[in-house]
Amino acid sequence: MGLATASLGWTYAAWFGQIPLWLWVFRANPTKLNFTQLKQFLISRLITAIAWGGGFYGIALFWITGVHPLTWLGVPWLASLAIAAFCWLAITAWGIVLVWVWLLAMAACQITTARTTVNPIFRNLSFILWGTASWCTLEILWSHSILWWSPVAYTQSPSQLHFLQWGALGGPALLTAFIVAINGLLALGLTNSLDTKTTNNDGRIWPYLFLAMVMWLGCQGGGWLLYQKPLADVPEQSINVGIIQGNIPNQIKFNSEGWRRAIAGYTEGYEKLAGQGVDIVLTPEGALPYLWETVVARSGFYQAILQTQVPVWLGAYGTKGDGYTNSLFTIDSQGQLRGRYDKVKLVPLGEYIPLSNVLGQLIQRLSPLKEQLLPGDRPQVLPTPFGPAAVVICYESAFPHLLRAQLLQGGEFILSSANNAHYSDTMAAQHHALDVMRAIEGDRWLARATNTGLSAIINPRGETLWLSAMNQYQIHAAPIYRRQHLSPYSRWGDWLVVLLLILSAIAWFYSLGTRTHF
Repeated sequence: MGLATASLGWTYAAWFGQIPLWLWVFRANPTKLNFTQLKQFLISRLITAIAWGGGFYGIALFWITGVHPLTWLGVPWLASLAIAAFCWLAITAWGIVLVWVWLLAMAACQITTARTTVNPIFRNLSFILWGTASWCTLEILWSHSILWWSPVAYTQSPSQLHFLQWGALGGPALLTAFIVAINGLLALGLTNSLDTKTTNNDGRIWPYLFLAMVMWLGCQGGGWLLYQKPLADVPEQSINVGIIQGNIPNQIKFNSEGWRRAIAGYTEGYEKLAGQGVDIVLTPEGALPYLWETVVARSGFYQAILQTQVPVWLGAYGTKGDGYTNSLFTIDSQGQLRGRYDKVKLVPLGEYIPLSNVLGQLIQRLSPLKEQLLPGDRPQVLPTPFGPAAVVICYESAFPHLLRAQLLQGGEFILSSANNAHYSDTMAAQHHALDVMRAIEGDRWLARATNTGLSAIINPRGETLWLSAMNQYQIHAAPIYRRQHLSPYSRWGDWLVVLLLILSAIAWFYSLGTRTHF
């Protein structure tokens, strides 16, 4: 399953990568437990969660070790290695917990329905329904936590555009539901062929395999039909956006050399794009890594705005109370601040210290931060000269509900501003994959500016119309279009998960009604 994610992109592996986990569930057959058996029960499922969850999340998120070395921040080499290892193990462990909870939920369903006399086919299909509903529910819960990046759905992005179109109807949960359910059906057929002793075995193999194939063909064919829907954008709604990829290494970003390179590079790119007739210029997260007031007072880039009179979306830092924010500012043609979006979902240890009031000095020793950033208020929408924009700054691309809230507030296009410097190309590829999903889910055009790649223009069907190279200075101009229509997912959110849980509850209560008593 981990190999299915970008940048390897072996997307087909996701359609059978969960089969071993399902096989273990089908063959486990837990019975009613007494207290002495409970410890062994929990440990056995934790070991299984570590095996599968460690493989998926550990491989998919190994790029996070790219934070090492942090010697440019004054962190000793060994301490930097400890920080990188801690980050990787923490986010992998959080994924493992998701798998463990899912295994416990599946066991609870098996135990409570063990003595039912319900039809075996109904029992097995209900079990797969519950497994799909509970997995999707857990992913949504995890996406509201401080650590999240890897839904099962993103194994299909950005290449499987036909399948990804379902995201506009039900978001990432609908994509995940297809993958989990098909894996479950394949595993059930395989279980019946391998073992005749499990309680899930009803002697049938091909009906489950046939149903899995029909479901796969249906989600691919249905996605193809959705993909054929014309965009129907009109020239009056276009915005000619210029993008600057500054390519300033983080090692020098916060010193005098980095400041000079940023001012020179962004000023030059801005003037060239203005000469090409763009309506506005988009810069990456923290393009000018100083407070907005400092940019106004000391920046040649600001003087270029006053002379050229082309608006800018500028990545810089703002003030909030006694702290600072990671922000994207709308600067109009007269150099006036007309709007501001403050990053809501901050990176743990990268932009703030989690539980600093509780853990205090322990986490401070693992963090390179000298000052913590403050999160923005929500919901926000960025005012622009062309209408309201929905914004995601770097890490926020992994949290679809943040973007959905902005679209409900009237966001007509999406701006993604990021700094992926010092991570591997894998991180940039996965970040791009998430933005492709966000564009489809929101039915919006998306302009993406990053510091070192991959910057992009993505249309509402998820097609990447332009993609920058990695670790190169680049500028690009292209039109995006304003859109007001809300997709079903933007309007109703995770309705599918509610439906799956209701259907699962109905099936569970029906099964309990047929339970035998001894």
